Amino acid sequence: MYAIVDCDNCYVSCERVFRPDLNGKPVVVLSNNDGCVVARSNEAKALGIKAGTPYFKMRQEHPEVTVFSSNYELYGEITDRVMSLVHKAAPTFYRYSIDEGFCDLHGMEHFDLKRWGEDLAAYIWKAVRMPVSIGIAPTKTLAKMASHYAKHYPAYRHCCLIDSDERREKALSLYEIGEVWGIGRRYAAKLDALGIKTAFDFAQKPASWVRAIFNNVVILRTWKELNGEDCIPMEEMTKKKSICTSRSFPGMVTDFETLRTSISNFAARCAEKLRKQGTAAAVVSVFIDTNHFREDLPQYWNMGEERLLTPTNSTQQVVEAALHCTRRIFRQGYHYKRAGVVVYDICPVSALQTNFIDYDAERHEKLKRLDETIDKVNRLYGSETVVLGSQQYTKENGKGKAGVFKDSIKHDFRSPCYTTRWSDIPEAE
Repeated sequence: MYAIVDCDNCYVSCERVFRPDLNGKPVVVLSNNDGCVVARSNEAKALGIKAGTPYFKMRQEHPEVTVFSSNYELYGEITDRVMSLVHKAAPTFYRYSIDEGFCDLHGMEHFDLKRWGEDLAAYIWKAVRMPVSIGIAPTKTLAKMASHYAKHYPAYRHCCLIDSDERREKALSLYEIGEVWGIGRRYAAKLDALGIKTAFDFAQKPASWVRAIFNNVVILRTWKELNGEDCIPMEEMTKKKSICTSRSFPGMVTDFETLRTSISNFAARCAEKLRKQGTAAAVVSVFIDTNHFREDLPQYWNMGEERLLTPTNSTQQVVEAALHCTRRIFRQGYHYKRAGVVVYDICPVSALQTNFIDYDAERHEKLKRLDETIDKVNRLYGSETVVLGSQQYTKENGKGKAGVFKDSIKHDFRSPCYTTRWSDIPEAE
């Protein structure tokens, strides 16, 4: 059996941990640069607010809604606490995303798994004040389905268990085909055109029909999982093929120095993510793009990449590679609206193959110690307390002095980082 633990309305729930006065009230969280709605409380959903609604439009129609800018530092730390509790409660645990984790429950057959799930959800609420939904089933796809029912039906007490063919078939018959994990919008439309409306309709088709219609191994595995056959390897699910950090700028960027600052920050965040998951990347790529909605301006898009002889997760090396790419693709005279850094060809640090032609063991050790020290300081005193020089915006003034750090992300409604910055710790009066 497998269990998936899913944080309910994750970003909104994280904000409510330190704002319990907002429980039961409509709350939304905005995307980067406060552009549009990306997370909604159940109360906001009941008002008809859709994901992707532009902020200005939502504010005009619903002035009573509480709004927050995205605070990923807070969300990451709160969800880390949740997942650490899940990890302790299960024999084997795999983090799937910021708000989801899978548990392999093999060996717990003698447990009352429904009670185990209810108790775990209650304990997480008591310890962190985060609501979670838990789905338990013989396959990971069915567990995802079960977590959906746990989230939407209070009678399940935050945990839905699918442990028999009768319960499986009932769950499938009430589940729309487009909601099935692994189907996707394009395949859902094709299945709907073929008269397949529910997961049960799809599961009832013979395997030969699935192969003939789709000729796709992912769809076939989804069909098998819906029929109770466990066939998605846990390691394959949790393996990230690439890491991307990208942003749209609040305004438009025309000079290389400002763009260089943003690219450096994106690259540094990619390197930090690599270290956090114990991996290294062999390729660093950068893309830049203009504003295609401004038809009055010249348009330009380009992407460059640099392959490293030895994979790395060093902030300095990833940033250096990203800036090399940026210098190659930057063109003066354009108004840039978006940029990003992608690292891929990712491998575990434990399986790292060094290139002995250019490998400098002493430098590698120095960079490793430097990153470890910076990560430790930033964990203690807040993200970006210590950064590389290239992550700072510098502009020559009359005295030739450097400017201060420039944050290119708009977040007018950002909450404090209660758990990661000493300056933001709440004070009791």
